[in-house]
Amino acid sequence: MVKGFYGKLLRIDLTNRLYQAESIPEEVLAQYLGGKGLGSYLLWQENVAKADPLGPGNKLIFALGPATGSGFFGVGRFGVFARSPLTGGFGESYCGGKAAEAMKAAGYDAVIVEGCADRPVYLEISDRGVAFREAAHLWGLDTIKTEETILKEVNRPGAQAVVIGPAGEQQVAFACLESSFWRSAGRGGMGAVLGSKKVKGIVFYGTARSPVADEAGLQELLTGLARSAQGQPGVKFYRTYGTPGMVALLNKAGAFPSRYWSAGELPEWEQISGERLLEHYHVQPRACCRCLLACGKLVTVKTGLRRGLQLEGPEYETIYAFGGLCCITDMDEIIYLNHLCDRLGMDTITAGNLVALAMEATARGKGNLDIAYGDAAATARLLEQTARREGAGAVLADGIIPAAERLGMTEEAVHVKGMEPAGYDPRILKGVGLGYATSARGACHLRATFYKPELSGVINPDTVEGKPELYIEYENRLTVFNTLILCVFFRDLVQWEQLQELLRVLTGYSYEVGDLRQTANRIITLNRMFNLRCGFDRRHDTLPDKIFKQPLAGRGISRDELAGMVQRYYQLRGWDDKGIPGELSSAVYQT
Repeated sequence: MVKGFYGKLLRIDLTNRLYQAESIPEEVLAQYLGGKGLGSYLLWQENVAKADPLGPGNKLIFALGPATGSGFFGVGRFGVFARSPLTGGFGESYCGGKAAEAMKAAGYDAVIVEGCADRPVYLEISDRGVAFREAAHLWGLDTIKTEETILKEVNRPGAQAVVIGPAGEQQVAFACLESSFWRSAGRGGMGAVLGSKKVKGIVFYGTARSPVADEAGLQELLTGLARSAQGQPGVKFYRTYGTPGMVALLNKAGAFPSRYWSAGELPEWEQISGERLLEHYHVQPRACCRCLLACGKLVTVKTGLRRGLQLEGPEYETIYAFGGLCCITDMDEIIYLNHLCDRLGMDTITAGNLVALAMEATARGKGNLDIAYGDAAATARLLEQTARREGAGAVLADGIIPAAERLGMTEEAVHVKGMEPAGYDPRILKGVGLGYATSARGACHLRATFYKPELSGVINPDTVEGKPELYIEYENRLTVFNTLILCVFFRDLVQWEQLQELLRVLTGYSYEVGDLRQTANRIITLNRMFNLRCGFDRRHDTLPDKIFKQPLAGRGISRDELAGMVQRYYQLRGWDDKGIPGELSSAVYQT
């Protein structure tokens, strides 16, 4: 068996309250590794592409990587995979915090949750087996109260929980999973999938450990990484500001989406910046387990109406979504809205985009939600209603495509494949636009974090020449990151050579860089095949009309520019001009 793995998965049948362990073939682990690779493979093999995302036929898959539990830096993450109720296509989400190590200690590389319980339950998973616990008393509770309660009830050393809130119970299309109180598997509606199965949460614990191939080599890598991190500008940036430090950078670049994608800079951005957080709030660095970056920030409001409110956040994406798109410039209120979404169990990126769409609709005299830009109180009410599918919130609860239709805003809605973009405007950062268009899960910035080379001067953000080639290089490397699972914020510290060595000391397998690029391409192609099976095609690999039609300060991206980059991307991936994989898929991806 490949070291770093157990070589087994746990299958949980909720309908019949049964579970069983199953073997994972060694060749699957060698070809796909763990995390994203294993999760993508299992999702394909389970053949859920035609299943109702909120029906019992959809399966929620938790997957870990060979680095999980190894003690290496930046590996305190788990991945979760399903057919997304938000997009109807390939769904993936990742979560930091402390749960990943507890999952690994339970003794499995992956957990498949299938079927549907006849009444609310929560699951207790360990290396001793699975317990189905009643959860009627938890139904309706927020995520923090739920996590506190089930951990107290299970009462096991080292136990960690993954839970849903009211939004997941109501199967809101962008409901997320919460863990470690403020950590989220945020995008794609994974919380809705768990809620549709009447599962309020899952507790993991155990004493299992998968051995690594070369413990001394692993320690040597750790020492070297710690040494190289000293004085590294990116490390200093994350330790100091965390992701809110991006607010200043994106506004100065004119790429901070504001007033529902009609501007690239918010006039009062300094009021919602990382610098503002450090100056006016009590801020403590917080790290996932086994991490030296400590990019998380435990923030406490010191004065005013929200005095005493504490949470880990807000992250840049939450600030962009509520601060930029909704034009809310009171940091206290953004922190409160973040707190509200966390407790309700909703993705802040989608939530902020939807509220801003409602604000824009109101400004145009459309819809009947009556909510103005900058109105934080009305935003909070609308979020509460959305999580419970009550009143005006029912308009937004199914995601951007249905909401835009109900509001008469289909032509204005900004999304790709049903998922809204993150806080990086593709009219300024054209490579980010390529990433939004081609990402399997919808408009996603994290598959390559290509804003980094465009903002740092590695490549001109205005050009399209050579961009698909560089984009694929970034996407391939970060795909391997997500198989380990290694936090993408380590992208400057862990290059191909370090990935090679890390995989060798973990698994005992020697991979050449070319092998790892091929592994990444295999996984990305498999995601493409899944989406084709779900009904997506070349027409969906584009950007919203609003992005093409409304330049920012004279800068923009044309349809021809994007189409040229997409065609080159297909070619480099080995797909035909319609984005359909050829010989590679027929040789490797037989069901």
